[in-house]
Amino acid sequence: MSTFITKLKKVKWRHYINYILIGLFIIITSILTLTNSLDLSAQFLFEKLAISIMLAVSLGLVVGFLGELSLGHAGFMCIGAYLGGKVAVLFEQSLGNGLLTLIISVIVGGLCAALCGLLIGLPALRLKGDYLAIVTLAFGEIVRTIFINTSKTSFGGATGLETPRFNNKYLFIIAFVLVLLMLFIIQNLIRSKHGRAITAIRDSEIAARATGINVTKYKLLVFALSAFFAGIAGVLFSYSNYRVQCTNFGYNYSIEILVMVVLGGMGNITGSIISSSLITILQVELSSILTGELSVLQNIIYALVLILIVIYNNAPGLKGVRERYNLKKLFNNLFKSRKDPSYQKEDEAAWDRVPTKINMNELLSMDVVDVNNKKSIEKPGGDSYE
Repeated sequence: MSTFITKLKKVKWRHYINYILIGLFIIITSILTLTNSLDLSAQFLFEKLAISIMLAVSLGLVVGFLGELSLGHAGFMCIGAYLGGKVAVLFEQSLGNGLLTLIISVIVGGLCAALCGLLIGLPALRLKGDYLAIVTLAFGEIVRTIFINTSKTSFGGATGLETPRFNNKYLFIIAFVLVLLMLFIIQNLIRSKHGRAITAIRDSEIAARATGINVTKYKLLVFALSAFFAGIAGVLFSYSNYRVQCTNFGYNYSIEILVMVVLGGMGNITGSIISSSLITILQVELSSILTGELSVLQNIIYALVLILIVIYNNAPGLKGVRERYNLKKLFNNLFKSRKDPSYQKEDEAAWDRVPTKINMNELLSMDVVDVNNKKSIEKPGGDSYE
């Protein structure tokens, strides 16, 4: 028993905190769903939360860990929504609107989006910064234009594609299970030698090439993997709504996903989860509270809240407040053992905290005399102490 406890203490729980929290969320909401304690509005909110988390974390793989600016994430989601939704419509007639149809649609939508991610990854080998952002932004608009100009019998054209609606009670649970699968893949990738190679490319691509890292392979891998999960999010979106329309996947939505990543912290998976959840809840609550003529205030209040969050995260004057009141410090104070050598307690007797009658500057400027040799000690400037 003592050996088990010792091994348990050595586990780095911060690596598993995302799995634990989302796993507990799935268990609790599943119990509430089976007991009919969740209403439809809460279930729809949870569906949107799972989709937002998947989009933010997958884009963070490109922007935060690879260091490339992509504005076409909504385009990958659009591909997954349309193609996955079309597969769901076709298989619904033979297999029915069940779990098997959903799994097939998710796989097809994710793989199609991943193939397009490979196509975008090819110009990413030569483009960087604003140029890559323009290319990815153009890709998203091209995808929207293609689906808008399709026929009604294929993808619905401008009116959109009608898709089957999965059971409300279980769709958000399946969505969060897919979120867990995504976190398992991405977090293990980042903590492996491949993840260190990806972050090395972000820090210095020239140095990474000089050390023998295959930059081409890792860039294509990251873009394809990010697009794959964006396509899955698109399939979930098609199942969450009765109709898929191109207006839902504009460049504004790509920027909104990028905002979630930036607010959560570049290269911070936990931060992306928290920021995407907060932004989604804020949007849903504003849309439900501000109705009618007040609906014009939704974007204004939403923008003001985002500006305040950005100021709080980046203002130099608030650095002390951020360092003193943050979740990481609270977690360390609550769960870290005081016997741990890495635990540091604030020294209440530090000289800068205890009031003294003698100013420190005066103490340092006092004359010093060598009593044993009765000689004055010279100053560095040539003068001597008496």
